[in-house]
Amino acid sequence: MGLRELRREALLSIAEFSDLSGVSRPTIIGIEHGRIRSPHPSTLRRLATALSVPTTALAEHMQPSRDGVTR
Repeated sequence: MGLRELRREALLSIAEFSDLSGVSRPTIIGIEHGRIRSPHPSTLRRLATALSVPTTALAEHMQPSRDGVTR
């Protein structure tokens, strides 16, 4: 499950997620669309905290799959 799915499961819009996490909307969109493949560790921590998931679990979902698409 990727960041977008986790955010949607939490019933958060991008704007709400941005406000809750303190991460900018363009950064969240970039991660969700795979344009940002290796977010800064502090960004991952803030996103994970906002979603109430372990940072390591979120980081695992950020790794590109064999076809190069970020999960």
